[in-house]
Amino acid sequence: MNKNHYNVIGVMSGTSLDGLDIAHCTFTCSEGWEFKILEAETWPYPSDWVEKLRNLVNFTKSELLQLDEDYTRFTGDAISRFIQKHKLAALDAICSHGHTALHQPEIGLTYQIGNLPKLATILKETVVCDFRVEDVALGGQGAPLVPIGDRLLFSKYDYCLNLGGFANISFEHKGQRIAYDVCPANIVLNHYVGNLGFDYDNGGKIAKSGAVNELLLQELNALSYYKSHYPKSLGLEWVKSEIFPLIDSFQLSTKDILRTFVEHIAIQISNEIKSKSKTSVLTTGGGAFNTFLMERVSEKTKSVIVIPENPIIEFKEALIFAFLGVLKHRNETNCLSSVTGALHDHSSGKIYYS
Repeated sequence: MNKNHYNVIGVMSGTSLDGLDIAHCTFTCSEGWEFKILEAETWPYPSDWVEKLRNLVNFTKSELLQLDEDYTRFTGDAISRFIQKHKLAALDAICSHGHTALHQPEIGLTYQIGNLPKLATILKETVVCDFRVEDVALGGQGAPLVPIGDRLLFSKYDYCLNLGGFANISFEHKGQRIAYDVCPANIVLNHYVGNLGFDYDNGGKIAKSGAVNELLLQELNALSYYKSHYPKSLGLEWVKSEIFPLIDSFQLSTKDILRTFVEHIAIQISNEIKSKSKTSVLTTGGGAFNTFLMERVSEKTKSVIVIPENPIIEFKEALIFAFLGVLKHRNETNCLSSVTGALHDHSSGKIYYS
């Protein structure tokens, strides 16, 4: 029999490479689901790990397999320290996304490192992980997976927008949850601001100082991905093959690249949001702290942009992967075919016991 209260840890590593997001959460099921984020922090990646994770698509199969072993140990060590620091006990599970190394669902491939059974052995806890593989095997995109959490935990908002490495969106349409990647976001902005020695553009100040290059903007907006119908998702491979070469061909200053790409993000998001009176858009992810980007999105969409308290902005994905693990533990649907295009809804992920 399923219980109605869960004490779990959620772990997420995204394409922005700022670190491992680790969140200690509780979930209670009564009339609906309620949650609390009790402790949460980002475990920064050392510079050598940033370099490795940034170049995963260039690794050979044998190199990736070794990196998987190493990353699983790194993840286990980080989570262990988090547990010790916060003196956590009586955990029901640790629910971890891993880090995406390869994502080409059109050929049936998705691979997240850090999801090996040894993670449960290292932690001496039950681990729920590897949430994407089953969906791809069922013909789905394996992404996005967060929308089941949007539906069950954040239903009062018309749209849930996440601005991480990629911008993705989630909403209800004719009784179905629809979600997909809209466009690249921080994965591009952070890449170019790195040329100036920064990890990110604080508040979007550098972008705001630049000028839009209309021709580059036009070519970005004309990319074929934006004309394709959902379900659809993006990966690092696509950014490296389509976005970076296009931007680099214009030989612009960094501030003009940032300004142009912020405009591109705002336009692509506005194309997806059907604004009505008081349309509410819950906005999370690192991009929510980019004041200039949020100004442009607000201006383009004409919607009410809701920016929640910091723990939800920063750790919503870790929270929801914790929730995905709870749903898997209960053998309940945690992956929606309306979102991913899989053959049917299913309860995705693997459970490893210590």
